[in-house]
Amino acid sequence: MNQLPASAQWLHIDWMLLIALGWLAVGIAGALALHRLALVARWLFPAGGLLGLALFGVALSALLATPETALLPVGLPGLPFHLRLDALSAYFLMVMGGASAGISAFAAGYFRSGEGTPPGLLCLEYHVFLVSMLGVLLADDAYSFMVMWETMALASFFLVTANHRIPEVRSAGYLYLTMARIGAIAILLCFGVLQANTGDYSFANMRAQALSPFWASAGFGLALLGFGAKAGVLPLHVWLPEAHPAAPSPVSALMSGVMLNTAIYGLLRVTLDLLSAPLWWWGGVLLAVGLATALFGVVFAAVQTDMKRLLAYSSIENMGLLFVGMGLTLIFSAYAMKPMAALALTATLYHVASHACFKSLLFLGTGSVLHATGERNLGKLGGLIRCMPWVAWLSLLGVLASAGLPPLGGFVSEWLLLQSFLFAPGLPVPLLTMLIPVVAALIALVSALAGYTMVKFFGVIFLGQPREDKLAQAHDAGHWERAGMLWLVLGCLALGLLPSQFIQLLDPVTQQLVRAGLGAQVAAHGWLLAPVSLDQASYGPVIFLLGILACFALAFVLVRRLYHGRLRRAIPWACGFPWGTARMQDSAEGFGQPIRQIFEPFFLMRRELPSPFDSQPHYRVQVDDHFWRWLYLPLAELAATLARLIGRLQQGRIAVYLLYSFLTLIATLLVVQR
Repeated sequence: MNQLPASAQWLHIDWMLLIALGWLAVGIAGALALHRLALVARWLFPAGGLLGLALFGVALSALLATPETALLPVGLPGLPFHLRLDALSAYFLMVMGGASAGISAFAAGYFRSGEGTPPGLLCLEYHVFLVSMLGVLLADDAYSFMVMWETMALASFFLVTANHRIPEVRSAGYLYLTMARIGAIAILLCFGVLQANTGDYSFANMRAQALSPFWASAGFGLALLGFGAKAGVLPLHVWLPEAHPAAPSPVSALMSGVMLNTAIYGLLRVTLDLLSAPLWWWGGVLLAVGLATALFGVVFAAVQTDMKRLLAYSSIENMGLLFVGMGLTLIFSAYAMKPMAALALTATLYHVASHACFKSLLFLGTGSVLHATGERNLGKLGGLIRCMPWVAWLSLLGVLASAGLPPLGGFVSEWLLLQSFLFAPGLPVPLLTMLIPVVAALIALVSALAGYTMVKFFGVIFLGQPREDKLAQAHDAGHWERAGMLWLVLGCLALGLLPSQFIQLLDPVTQQLVRAGLGAQVAAHGWLLAPVSLDQASYGPVIFLLGILACFALAFVLVRRLYHGRLRRAIPWACGFPWGTARMQDSAEGFGQPIRQIFEPFFLMRRELPSPFDSQPHYRVQVDDHFWRWLYLPLAELAATLARLIGRLQQGRIAVYLLYSFLTLIATLLVVQR
């Protein structure tokens, strides 16, 4: 830690290092209590959650303070860890602490002894994962960043493969690790470009370099490849829908709600901090990649029949929206349009926090459903609101936030993003001026499809009648699980009802990255959010909430008091038919059929059609990804071919190996002579 006088107070960064040590201590205690589930669940995971809550408070305080630095002599000789806590890292640490507190509380009631990995070992891997993400966000040189980044990938790999006895889980873990290696190599090369052959890999030295447009663009491209692989943008998304369903639900929540944000942090750090002068076409690239990713993710989410794969594709969609926001920020920054850059960056950062809350909440809800029913297939669920009311109502708030409906956080972030598009003044590039409204329309389409997907998710799982008899035995979430989900629900509500106050918290980050902010402007309007102009666009979340509550109260009075007894209750989808069964209600496949037909070119579909003579006809549609066939299968075949060719060098004969050594020596001598 920093060398401070005995009378001096600890800095925020010192408290964060203490929290990291606490997480490590919790993990080591779990490793020592390898099979003691009661100790791990009742004491260690709650302790980790309290440390996450402490990180939230410390980061919130650091967000409004001056930057702090520290030097840790824990690396190789001459390569210590340089750490820095500024507004950008403090904000992402605040989001991480808040989300991890709820997830850890849920994990205290979720993990069982039959997860495939001993509970104590899971506890160690889980908290090493948290420490590594904290280290990534504090790193101030390439060496410490890459050490923490690789530790994060390795810890998350072991968490994904917790149930390693299942072949599909192992396959998903290896795919994730492969994509993580590709991304890490690209990030390492990016840092190599940014240090400009000075030999100094500190971020301070990288900020001081004045790279040519070519080398700056090379660094940007490598950063996009490296951090895009971690974020799951096209075409590097293939690991995400495989790894999330394979991992335990708290791990899926931590990866989607927190780990993916480290990729957003890394790209913001490189493009707006280490590369001081962004080019406008960098933003155009991010805009195109983000839009394609968002549309791809939401379309695939709409046709999924596995609830965790549905949420995984929804995460791809939200990462796409974040890339769109970053792209717009870079475009405005390149043309010195600081107020609009601040608005686009505010929308991006707001969505980071919103996505962390609602996506973590939804993954935790699926975990409760999975434990209660043993099913992930939407076609075998239904009617769970009767036996799992806590999970249903809490998940409903997550669904509404994910669908971008007011007055929750998801609406505010997407509304701010649309404001960035709709009220952007004319740009110097005519092509961009023409395309901005088109991109805004496509963002609106993505938001509408996201709402459609969330209706499917909640309706098929919780509404209607149970599709299986065993669902009647489903049990609601326990106390720890409810507490974790309630914490995340509070986050969704706070982000929706207090947008002006939260934007003022974001002001130090936007001031650091684009030299402008919205804090003073939104503070002038109090509870009414007007990011651009009060005459052009404004939003009153509290007024909107009161209007919704008034509509509900009026409907209750009209239906229950004035018309009670005059209507006969019937199943809504049965049109009054009194003998409806679960087989008559809409299924996940039926819900997704219009999307499959409209966006059929997006999918690689395989249909199993029944014969007219089948006594029990069966119809099945399998939706696959074209990228597997177009990109990854050819690469896998090429790698296998090269491996076979190289394998021929291994003949198993010492004489052949001596010949290889002799030829290598001769070639080396010839090169030296020249």
